[in-house]
Amino acid sequence: MTPLRLAFMGTPDFSVPALAAILDAGHAVVAVYAQPPRPSGRGHKLKPSPVQAFAEARGIPVRTPKSLRKAPEQAAFQALALDAAVVVAYGLILPELILAAPRLGCINIHASLLPRWRGAAPIQRAIMAGDAETGVVTMLMDAGLDTGPMLLWERTAIAAETTGGDLHDRLSAMGARLIVPTLAGLAEGALQPTPQPETGAVYAHKLVKADGWLDWRRPAVELERQIRALAPQPRAWTRLGGVEIKIGQASVEAAAGPPGVTLDDALLVGTGAGALRLERLQRPGKAMLDRAAFLNGFATPRGAAFDLEP
Repeated sequence: MTPLRLAFMGTPDFSVPALAAILDAGHAVVAVYAQPPRPSGRGHKLKPSPVQAFAEARGIPVRTPKSLRKAPEQAAFQALALDAAVVVAYGLILPELILAAPRLGCINIHASLLPRWRGAAPIQRAIMAGDAETGVVTMLMDAGLDTGPMLLWERTAIAAETTGGDLHDRLSAMGARLIVPTLAGLAEGALQPTPQPETGAVYAHKLVKADGWLDWRRPAVELERQIRALAPQPRAWTRLGGVEIKIGQASVEAAAGPPGVTLDDALLVGTGAGALRLERLQRPGKAMLDRAAFLNGFATPRGAAFDLEP
């Protein structure tokens, strides 16, 4: 097919494989949009996002506006004379003038099986909810939040051991596989958009620190899913003796005891239903450790009580 004139709009590492696939397919990416560099490290030096760093290494012009709502930014976007824009975890709302500017529209890669898990954190929310499967959808964007018609999609199972990090990488690769045939199908008129189902919409709220708090009064199976969903980042957390502890891995066991109270000397913790064996833990300023190494430096005898309130 004839190479398309494109803009790519994305920010985190999730987005990079899709940009690489588009370039490898021979399309002309004339501009990359990413969120502005953020302060990072002890010196708070501004660090470009993964998408910005990748694009600059390929010699592609990068724009990092804080908003696309102002007329000069919208005029600059319209002046690109695009065939399409590809949007992958960009993080900014696209006004209607931006959405309408490309000839073929703005195409989004979304990490869920729409309409389930519209919104900012579909990967983690799917694991937390105990979904058996998820996937990736390419869609034409409209003025709503992840409400546009679907183009292509691919499914994948969520196994009992799947973490948020595992699923992030898998769905990122799936999105990269789907975007090139999506562009070809649209350009050739062979791909007809499919409206999303009218039922089954669920919103995946943006993650905040409170989403990581382990409420020991909940069932162990739910807490284990929460821990997996938030691994390797931003992590589930709890507090013991005034110390905030991040939990990287846990397993469910058929035991019973008071919520938040250790039932032995090896970090088996009572919950609202069943018990949770904490397998990997991290204290502030320390590395993530397996259970034995953690206990060597932070003894936690039977009867120790984790906080029930954050």
